[in-house]
Amino acid sequence: MTKIYCDIADINQIKIFNKKKIVKGFTTNPSLMRKAGANNYANYSRKILKITKKPVSCEVFADDIEEMISQGKKINKWGKNVFVKVPITNSKGKFTGEVIEKLNKEKIKLNITAVYTSKQTKQILGKIDKKTKVIISIFAGRMGDAGKDPIPQFKESIKLSKNFKNVNILWASTREPYNYLEAKKLGCHIITAPPNIIEKIENFGKTFQKLTTDTVKGFLIDTKKSKFYL
Repeated sequence: MTKIYCDIADINQIKIFNKKKIVKGFTTNPSLMRKAGANNYANYSRKILKITKKPVSCEVFADDIEEMISQGKKINKWGKNVFVKVPITNSKGKFTGEVIEKLNKEKIKLNITAVYTSKQTKQILGKIDKKTKVIISIFAGRMGDAGKDPIPQFKESIKLSKNFKNVNILWASTREPYNYLEAKKLGCHIITAPPNIIEKIENFGKTFQKLTTDTVKGFLIDTKKSKFYL
């Protein structure tokens, strides 16, 4: 079963989506926090963690390795359901293996983000134990945006992580509802998606005939609203 997480930071929407049984957790990042109007990162994150008991990933935003470790330890104290989100590299391209290893040794649950290759997955697996929970977030949509096929990277990453019962492979940067079926077919443990895509996944099941008539009706409504004539 592929669990669905909601990629979101807006407090009001989190309250709504927390009530949905289909949503099993939440992922955030500094960009989503900024878009949601967060001024104080720690206070805003704590508000989210008070709303839900489901897993919530909160990301470090330091670029220095030692500061990443420090931030990770602080974030871990915000709640029992928090996963500390750590990028696979810093902005200079340096592998954050030291951060992953040190936080993992302290039994801190991690979400390693901005992963694009199975080689990076292998690097992560070499830095963790087989007990503490770790999510590896592979950015499928952004790979597709760059003209790269994400499927081989997922297949190999899932294969590499088979012996790590504590590791979940997550399909990230979801672009369309059908990605959920792709992730499910591959055996991804989790897919994270924005609210509008989750709402479409909830409405799966329309027949081709229904899709056709709904589309034609939409065209007809817009034509009448525009008062087109020939």
